[in-house]
Amino acid sequence: MLWDYNRLGLTLRSHPLALLRRPLARQGYSDGAQLALLPHRRLARHAGIVTGRQQPGTAKGVTFLTLEDEFGSVQVIVWKKVRERFRAELLHARLLGVWGIWQREAGVCHLLAHRLVDLSSLLGELRTQSRDFR
Repeated sequence: MLWDYNRLGLTLRSHPLALLRRPLARQGYSDGAQLALLPHRRLARHAGIVTGRQQPGTAKGVTFLTLEDEFGSVQVIVWKKVRERFRAELLHARLLGVWGIWQREAGVCHLLAHRLVDLSSLLGELRTQSRDFR
């Protein structure tokens, strides 16, 4: 798996987070499948590999993240105040833990971030790459 990710950026073997699921669960992080079942406005924690960061000029300081785990992608919204407080985690984490509020409205789901935690050390030597747009 390490060779696949380091050479290709993906693997057809187990997803890296499937191998980390137990330690993440012990820290209270839900996987994407569990998160998808939560009702609107529920407190939630989720961890995923950062695959995208976007901060459009028209978004008034809001940053949008895409996190990936073994069940797919989770969209995260980071308001300006949270971005300023957790700037290092937001910009540098490869594996990011997000504490926040799960929102589900009209079929659109996302996690509204209140706290960001850099969990990259759990990935060891696994290299990941995020597509970042500003």
